[in-house]
Amino acid sequence: QVQLVESGGGLVQAGGSLRLSCAASGRAFSTYAMGWFRQAPGREREFVAAIGWSTENTYYEDSVKGRFTISRDNAKNTVYLQMNSLKPEDTALYYCTTGGAWGRGTQVTVSA
Repeated sequence: QVQLVESGGGLVQAGGSLRLSCAASGRAFSTYAMGWFRQAPGREREFVAAIGWSTENTYYEDSVKGRFTISRDNAKNTVYLQMNSLKPEDTALYYCTTGGAWGRGTQVTVSA
């Protein structure tokens, strides 16, 4: 069973940047796709970004394209989400996921 632990969230002003990390353990990390989702208060959990086992394959939700970058380091069993030009509407609890497993999330708050 895979365990996922997110980190890197925090409070940032609009226009700022954060880098989220998700450390995975418990199975062969490098062979699985990884994803980031987010959930704002009162809203459904939504897809943000994903990366295949090959780092060439990345996917983004339209509102984050050009601002967020997903990457992975298979040697460290870690996936990252670099978030630039943050907006107040990016405020949410950000979750890492793979193969049906979810982390507990890391809070990102963007002030206007």
